Formats: sequence, C-alpha cells, structure tokens
Amino acid sequence: MALEMRKKCESCNDSIDDNSLAFICVYECTFCAPCTEEMNHICPNCGGELVIRPRKPQNICPL
Repeated sequence: MALEMRKKCESCNDSIDDNSLAFICVYECTFCAPCTEEMNHICPNCGGELVIRPRKPQNICPL
C-alpha cells in the first residue's frame, strides 16, 4: 500500500508538491517544514512523531 501524498500542509494550507520537503506521522498527516518545526516534530492530531516524508524518484527507468 502506497503512502497518500497529500498536496497541502494540514496546518497552514500551503501547497506541498511530490518532491518538496514535508513531514508525516504514522497516520500520514502531512505538514510543511516550518509548521513541523513550530510543532516540535509532534503531530497535533495524534501526538505521534513527525518524520521526513519520502520523496518520489525523479527518473524511473523500467528494466
């Protein structure tokens, strides 16, 4: 099951594209870097740790 790559910060509503630095919790709540810093890397929804969201590969080369 793939991560849901949400397009907006759940705190400030700023846009987050697929390759932007973003942070998620185990429930995939998504936040931009400045909001994450303000929240001390703690999700306001569940209280879990906010970690860097993986980025999609730039170039996918089929085998």
